[in-house]
Amino acid sequence: MSAPKRRVPAAQRGARLTRRTPEDGATSPVIPRRSGKRSGKGSGRRSGQRGGPARHAAPPGPAAGPHPVEIAGHLHELTVRLLAADSLTQALDRLAAATAALPGVVRCSVVLIGEGGPLTEAAAGPAGETFDRLQYADSSGPGLEAARTRTVVTAADLAADQRWPELWDAARADGLRAVAAIPLDVRRTAVGAVSVYPDRPGDLDPEVMVTAMALAGQAEVLLGELRRREALTEGAEVDRAVGVIIAQRGCGVQEAYAVLQESAQRLGLDRGTIAARLVTAAARNAE
Repeated sequence: MSAPKRRVPAAQRGARLTRRTPEDGATSPVIPRRSGKRSGKGSGRRSGQRGGPARHAAPPGPAAGPHPVEIAGHLHELTVRLLAADSLTQALDRLAAATAALPGVVRCSVVLIGEGGPLTEAAAGPAGETFDRLQYADSSGPGLEAARTRTVVTAADLAADQRWPELWDAARADGLRAVAAIPLDVRRTAVGAVSVYPDRPGDLDPEVMVTAMALAGQAEVLLGELRRREALTEGAEVDRAVGVIIAQRGCGVQEAYAVLQESAQRLGLDRGTIAARLVTAAARNAE
């Protein structure tokens, strides 16, 4: 006994399958795909491709910029050296030395501007001392502009850059050709810049620029940690100095702090330095 045949409604017999196109609402026939392997000329094509030979992605070219492992090595070395520094000034010296050691760099100078305090500066490299001294004295130059604007400042020809004509002679005398000044932002304490001077005019090599910016970014974090440590040390020193003043004068705590602050302003030094000197003198007198 054979299986009963399935009845197909007459409305569906011979009906053409259609699909609607989104452009004009017209319908077009849907052509069913044939099953099985293709033979002949197109048998080597990938399934679903319409005409033409199979396309292959182009092999990737060499990666741009310095190798990540190389940058990681620079950052690790900088971290170890800065965190082992005894003072902020020593840390800036080490930052300048690490950046000046990059290929094609003849000098690196670092400057920090603290709130209400003098410039803190450091440098490494065989040339450029006159140039830096002049820009700091006149408060005008690529490093200070980068610090104030918080943007990267570049000059392809320092001896003819119209922004700083007062520095032309110093640039020529020191043999400085160009500069890229990268801003530093030590959170809540200071702003500054890392100025990188290449050994030839023109823009800094992109690989060196990327590495220098990575070093500057890492230095911001490390210098902030050093500032925090110094603040804790200074606070303890100030407390000891206040105790010495109270013992010597028999005054109250508030008056002792006022005396310490007044002494710092009169001598043109920060309160931590005055406190350290006072504690040292008191210890010497007690011997």
